[in-house]
Amino acid sequence: MTDASSPETGKSAAFMSLMKPDARTRKRNVAERRFRAYGLTAIGAGILLLIVLLTTILSNGLGAFQQTFIDVPVYLDPAKLDKKGQRNIDDIKKASTFAYTPLIQDAVLKQVQDAGIETPFEKRKDMKSLISASAAAQVRDVVIADPNLIGETIEFRILASSRVDGYLKGRVKREDVARDKNISAEHLDLVDGLQAAGVLNKTFNSAFIFGADASESRAEQAGLGVSMIGSFFMMLVVLVLALPIGVAASIYLEEFAPKNRITDLIEVNISNLAAVPSIVFGILGLAIFIQFVHLPQSAPLVGGLVLTLMTLPTIIISTRASLKAVPPSIRDAALGVGASKMQSVFHHVLPLAAPGILTGTIIGLAQALGETAPLLLIGMVGFIATNAPDGLASGLLDPNSAMPAQIYEWAKRADPAYYERAWGGIIILLIFLITMNTVAVILRRRFERRW
Repeated sequence: MTDASSPETGKSAAFMSLMKPDARTRKRNVAERRFRAYGLTAIGAGILLLIVLLTTILSNGLGAFQQTFIDVPVYLDPAKLDKKGQRNIDDIKKASTFAYTPLIQDAVLKQVQDAGIETPFEKRKDMKSLISASAAAQVRDVVIADPNLIGETIEFRILASSRVDGYLKGRVKREDVARDKNISAEHLDLVDGLQAAGVLNKTFNSAFIFGADASESRAEQAGLGVSMIGSFFMMLVVLVLALPIGVAASIYLEEFAPKNRITDLIEVNISNLAAVPSIVFGILGLAIFIQFVHLPQSAPLVGGLVLTLMTLPTIIISTRASLKAVPPSIRDAALGVGASKMQSVFHHVLPLAAPGILTGTIIGLAQALGETAPLLLIGMVGFIATNAPDGLASGLLDPNSAMPAQIYEWAKRADPAYYERAWGGIIILLIFLITMNTVAVILRRRFERRW
């Protein structure tokens, strides 16, 4: 009897059939399915946490893009604003905001009376809790710009106080105002009546995007616009310095530098610098640029220099990776037709690596845009930026803030309105970061060559 006809051999052949997995193969398949399940679970958990994060940010921050305003016709009394009656701008400027505040309070009280709202408040001073502290300055600026308005009744849209705004947004509760010295339950009843009469409305707040920071008592006036300008000037410094220095260093290390212990030491240090905490760069900037070089504190120039030091390792590493991705045959072909080493690099290798270099630069700028710790060390949170710079030199050298530093400053203030604005600032910062990263991805896919 041969082996082919042996029952045991036939049984063994059936057992070892390729069409039927054995126990070891089944075990590997189960392990693979289990690993896939782990991966899908991790992805699902990540997406869920991202949804929770975005939902939290949007729910807490979208309110900052709306603000409560009061529409009131204000009588600009000449007896208080221009006592001499000569419409002399110098005399008009002598009238401080204290002269305008009673006029605004009278206008709001008249609106209450005209609307027929029942309220225990009968004096104009009782309207103080409804009006922002910035309203008098707003009306004063309009009068100084056009003194001929004095003696007329002008319609103004003034900011309501942060407590009134918080009440309409659900941030201020009726049960909480008993312990609040700035507003009472009767004031909230008055707010409801003014809203029903169409005098008080909640509308889009463009000043939050384009405005400037405000003091602790005027949270409803605070905006992110000036700090956005500060961030722009810092990114301008980073782009002008980090891009050429980082690309030049990468080209030398990758294409021209000899491979020895010195270059190995430089490469290791560059990799280590990319992992150094950002606050260390802030301490370095404080010691060198402010205490040694004596550059102005809180200036975007100093912030840009510090962020340049922090961004350089990222740009160098990404640029070297882009140069390595260019096939050696490109270099060899250029050298073979008589090009010099520099010509082969700048005429052939560098253009092909440009998409990766640009992508790395944009990602480095996005990372620098969101940094806060280095700016804390150079004082960019200790200055309230209330005016936009009037030129390039002013934008670089005058004290200013930046978006992440401004958000940090708002988050630690006592008024809940600033907490809401901190979340709103995070939304704007995320929009900038997402836009920059999206541009980086689009440019890489648009110009990238696959070998």
